[in-house]
Amino acid sequence: MTTHAVVSAEQWIEARRALLAEEKALTRERDRLARKRQELPWVQIKKEYVFQGNAGPVTLSDLFDGRSQLIVYHFMFGPDWNEGCPGCSLLCDHVDGARQHIEHNNVSFVAVSRGPLAKLDAYRRRMGWKFCWVSSVDSDFNFDYHVSFAKDRREGDVFYNFTQCPDPKIDDLPGVSVFYKDDDGSIYHTYSTYARGGEVFLGVYDWLDVVPNGRNERNNGSLNDWMKRHDRYETDGRAQTQANAAATNAALKLLAGGRE
Repeated sequence: MTTHAVVSAEQWIEARRALLAEEKALTRERDRLARKRQELPWVQIKKEYVFQGNAGPVTLSDLFDGRSQLIVYHFMFGPDWNEGCPGCSLLCDHVDGARQHIEHNNVSFVAVSRGPLAKLDAYRRRMGWKFCWVSSVDSDFNFDYHVSFAKDRREGDVFYNFTQCPDPKIDDLPGVSVFYKDDDGSIYHTYSTYARGGEVFLGVYDWLDVVPNGRNERNNGSLNDWMKRHDRYETDGRAQTQANAAATNAALKLLAGGRE
């Protein structure tokens, strides 16, 4: 029996209209922030960054791939890692569907990590992704954009999300950086966001935020309470009774030639 408030259809419409007014206010505020984001001043990039790509070394300019705007996702995948960060993986599950549209709006996307290219490629194939992913293993790029810290630790803190903060005790954290290239080839850094700033790219959260149980992050207050890499879920998410589970296991054994 639910303990949630249950009302008449008329009362529900009244409550929903009140919430709609707040939702509209949030939409207008989001539009206002988007305009301010686009009006930020730019910083011209003077350093020549070189990455390792599938066709060999590529520069930051090359990553624009003929377009004038570039979104870089700072994907957590350190040199010694064998798998990408689960949270970064969740975000990148959203990329290819959007990429086929943003590329036709003069925007390129690339993921950048310090891991060796062979590991990045293997993980990208495992996850079924198609976007460009390059290695910054021999570059200062991650350090200059404050998502890697092996060279930047001092007195127990690091510079992340535009401030000094406690050392996360890992060498890499996530972020998004945006760049613009003008007609003469000059490149400018226009925007970056870190930490929970990346949530705006997680469409899965928008879906969960409209259902009664919400994000279901009640233990640690983070996506690690429920999320796994998409090839690591044991079931399709539907509840099974013990009898159904036993029947399913028995059927699988028979199909495999086993015995009860």
